[in-house]
Amino acid sequence: MKILVHELGAEEFARQVEEEFAHFVTLGTDFPQAEYDRIAAYFAPPPFETGLSGEIDRSDPAFALWVDRQVAAHKAPGYAIANISLKPIGGIPGDISAEQMDLVADLAERYSFDELRATHAQNLVLPHVRKSDLYAVWQALDEAGLADVNLDLVSDIIACPGLDYCSLANARSIPVAQKLAERFADIDRQRDLGELKIKISGCINACGHHHAGHIGILGVDRKGTENYQLLLGGSGAEDTTPAKITGPGFDEDGVVDAVERAIERYRAVREPGERFLDTYRRVGMEPFKEAIYG
Repeated sequence: MKILVHELGAEEFARQVEEEFAHFVTLGTDFPQAEYDRIAAYFAPPPFETGLSGEIDRSDPAFALWVDRQVAAHKAPGYAIANISLKPIGGIPGDISAEQMDLVADLAERYSFDELRATHAQNLVLPHVRKSDLYAVWQALDEAGLADVNLDLVSDIIACPGLDYCSLANARSIPVAQKLAERFADIDRQRDLGELKIKISGCINACGHHHAGHIGILGVDRKGTENYQLLLGGSGAEDTTPAKITGPGFDEDGVVDAVERAIERYRAVREPGERFLDTYRRVGMEPFKEAIYG
């Protein structure tokens, strides 16, 4: 699929997919109910308790901050979804030690019906936690260094293994992600910027989804030297759009500086409540190119 997208272009590929789907609908083919039921049985919900309290004790400020950023609503009353960040400042995105993994597995067994999920964003999720157990979960995560509060913020960076670990890569991804996270380490600055998804790939195979990042970075080989293209305006959410290349590439430190210049331009021209992506869509590429290249 990646090869097809690369050859056809994202817009043409999307058009052909829509065309194929429209044709399929006209065939009148319906999915057999028995097969649907068979598959659905594998995804039956766990035995949720009833009558649980929906209140969360927010008297601990650090815990309250974690709840606000890392915890999402659950469809079952009295339960919540706990997101575990694997993006410590200066760390490798998505990395976790054996000891930390043992702890998370224990938490899943004790508090989440023995269920743990990994996300495409290189984080972990405890999907079924009683609200009354959230504080105990947070305490254990905090002691293990797993209670960062940066979900969907600028330091919650997706990065492929890059040239450090992958023989297909043209450039390193991990050091760029580390330098960006360190540049934006201040949590108040992160919260001021709001939702901002940075995605980094070390080659055109796009394992870091750079083409779907609000800010994307693609590592390429430029005459034997690692070079980084900067892209803006992508989204992999319901409002899907492919990111666009801003212009000439940068070296490793240069692309970090360029990202900061783009973000500072966003801060200067944003309107109240606008995400980076919203502002980019409203004002277009040119104001950002001016800030990036001068």
